[in-house]
Amino acid sequence: MSRGAWYNLCGEHMTQPQFPIRLTERAITRIKQVLARQGKQDAYLRIGVRAGGCSGYEQVMLPVDAPRPNDLVAEFDGVRIVIDPKSAAILEGATVDYTGQLIGGGFHFDIPKAKRTCGCGTSFSL
Repeated sequence: MSRGAWYNLCGEHMTQPQFPIRLTERAITRIKQVLARQGKQDAYLRIGVRAGGCSGYEQVMLPVDAPRPNDLVAEFDGVRIVIDPKSAAILEGATVDYTGQLIGGGFHFDIPKAKRTCGCGTSFSL
């Protein structure tokens, strides 16, 4: 897994355990490719959760121009990740991976707090 530099919005350095999620090298590589294809290499990638899906929560990943005031911010090998405090609490300890498999491929979240996931793997319950 990639080790990165972690900072809050005040620019204060955070220790590794304070940032709630980890990204694998495969995930970082794919995120860079997707952002480049969209012409958004300088964007932040927001990772979070929202109510929805068949199990209660679904994962969210989208490029944003800037973090919000209370966001946690981390950089993984040049990829800037932002996460809001509510999502951070839910995703604490999660790992984001990417697989290029033809069936079931894409980004995969391993969320330790999830009690149940849906069949397609995009939503979960606590």
